[in-house]
Amino acid sequence: MSPLSLPLLDRVRDPADLRALPESDLRQLADELRAETIDAVSVTGGHLGAGLGVVELTVALHYVFTTPDDRLIWDVGHQAYPHKILTGRRDRIRTLRQGGGLSGFTKRAESPYDPFGAAHSSTSISAGLGMAIARDLAEAAARARGETPARRNVVAVIGDGSISAGMAYEAMNNAGALRSRLIVILNDNDMSIAPPVGAMSAYLARLVSGDTYRSLRDTAKQFGRLLPKALYDTAARAEEYARGILAGGGTMFEELGFHYVGPIDGHNLDHLLPVLKNVRDAPEGPVLVHVVTQKGKGYAPAEAAADRGHAVVKFDVLSGQQVKAKPNAPSYTRVFGESLVKAAAADETVVAITAAMPSGTGVDIFAKAHPERTFDVGIAEQHAVTFAAGLAAEGFRPFCAIYSTFLQRAYDQVVHDVAIQNLPVRFALDRAGLVGADGATHAGAFDLAYLCCLPNLTVMAAADEAELVHMVATAHAHDAGPIALRYPRGEGVGVDLPERGEVLAIGKGRVLRRPPGARVALLSLGTRLAEALKAADRLEESGIGVTVADARFAKPLDEALILDLAGSHEVLVTLEEGSTGGFGAMVLHLLAARGALDAGTVRVRTLTLPDVYQDHDSPERMYAQAGLDAPAIVRTVTDLLPEQPRAAKRPARDTNVVSVSRRPR
Repeated sequence: MSPLSLPLLDRVRDPADLRALPESDLRQLADELRAETIDAVSVTGGHLGAGLGVVELTVALHYVFTTPDDRLIWDVGHQAYPHKILTGRRDRIRTLRQGGGLSGFTKRAESPYDPFGAAHSSTSISAGLGMAIARDLAEAAARARGETPARRNVVAVIGDGSISAGMAYEAMNNAGALRSRLIVILNDNDMSIAPPVGAMSAYLARLVSGDTYRSLRDTAKQFGRLLPKALYDTAARAEEYARGILAGGGTMFEELGFHYVGPIDGHNLDHLLPVLKNVRDAPEGPVLVHVVTQKGKGYAPAEAAADRGHAVVKFDVLSGQQVKAKPNAPSYTRVFGESLVKAAAADETVVAITAAMPSGTGVDIFAKAHPERTFDVGIAEQHAVTFAAGLAAEGFRPFCAIYSTFLQRAYDQVVHDVAIQNLPVRFALDRAGLVGADGATHAGAFDLAYLCCLPNLTVMAAADEAELVHMVATAHAHDAGPIALRYPRGEGVGVDLPERGEVLAIGKGRVLRRPPGARVALLSLGTRLAEALKAADRLEESGIGVTVADARFAKPLDEALILDLAGSHEVLVTLEEGSTGGFGAMVLHLLAARGALDAGTVRVRTLTLPDVYQDHDSPERMYAQAGLDAPAIVRTVTDLLPEQPRAAKRPARDTNVVSVSRRPR
């Protein structure tokens, strides 16, 4: 087969090959790229709709701009799969989100075509502005040395959802003031900003993005400044009004200092290419190009889906049918949502708040029952927290449901607006611990460390789905200050669910197993409890008695329980799905402060997530790598035990022992 008869995509190993093609071939290339993206995601699962919506835009950007010398920054990264295929990673695209494979997001360590890593939203304009200013400073230094610097463009692509966050406007405000040459592509894929676009708007976009229009406009401004101020202001308002009528808006972006271009059809290469070439060659900036696209474009099952195929598991390409395993137990997210509905049924002050993640947090379940008490504030975690604080200040009981990793974005609000004022905001932290395919950027690794250090906060972690029901009830009843409950991604362990939650005693744990003469105590916080019980079974097969306890609370600690475990066992091991500096550190601090470590009669180890950012893999393999599964717990205990058992320091207690009823799996 001759190279010319190969599919175009087979001839494009990197964007340099793409730029060697005639423009007339780009439509075919885009169609092949869309088909390749669909086929790859059908194998791996992942984010489908966003990538399909930017296929033509991706082709056009790499065709017009000289990447990677020109910097191309994708916000969030959900839409970057076509970009990865075109930038030398096609041979690995079916390893997406798999252990040892490609990241589901942009990642600097993965490719020079990923100049900035992203998985949380609304960062692209800030990062792009930083790169643009770095370029400007380097160019000035080169000119001072008598050199002619190469021209470099910086392009930031941001979606209409991501641009709702305050950080994006902070960046645009700064960019407008600095006047650095920066290109922002606003990918409007929800038709939420602009009306449908056609040939006339495309023509006008091409016109206003070109040098002739900009030169005439600048000349008119210079001439206008010679007029009396009242007449000049009137002329300026007329020009702004005329542009708003003709080009579909943009006044807000103009006020921030951007030259606005658009809206244009993001799936029409004949419209995209000339506009991108014009803004590429513009002598100054910043410029915002408004592109309208459709999520899931070109794949009927995605176009028909309510979420446009945002996040999918493996699926059949022909039918679009996803391959979903039948769950053995309800998901923690569903248990939270249904428990919150029950709490709200008897209490009209219960409200639910989410930051653009209703289905990911279970708030969508609450919304069906209580739409008037459900608030999705968009990608605005800072606002969500302070909004919840305002509700709490007026006597309502807000549940602020945010992924653990996303609450990091609102830490100052948690401290200043909630904790210092001791307002009873309820934080429901979904995705606590490791999250598998989404990797380090989405792991809920740090909330125990960053919440337990705050005065006034109560912090709980559910060991299973039944405990989560109790903790929702406990949070609902807790009006004494802010309280957080954390739970992981995925399905529960299969315990029987109570009809209604029990309000737990604040700061009190439970003992699940305490055999006479136990030498080892395992104190778990969160869902590592199941692995602790497995480890106890294996150790007892070797003749080592093990007490297993569930702390329930990271703050306040059950001091009596912890001191008792340390005083009556040779080994105490704490377990948590969090970073160093969290629950284990709190336990060690307590033991040291109470002198429980002074005699050296108990050996203590804290098992936490490692002090690294773990790459994506299956959760099971990630926890094994972290040393938080049953075999690792057994190794830790056996390494600590002396060969001969010591005499018991006191009779083993069997008080506070509880049993857990489990459904057959």
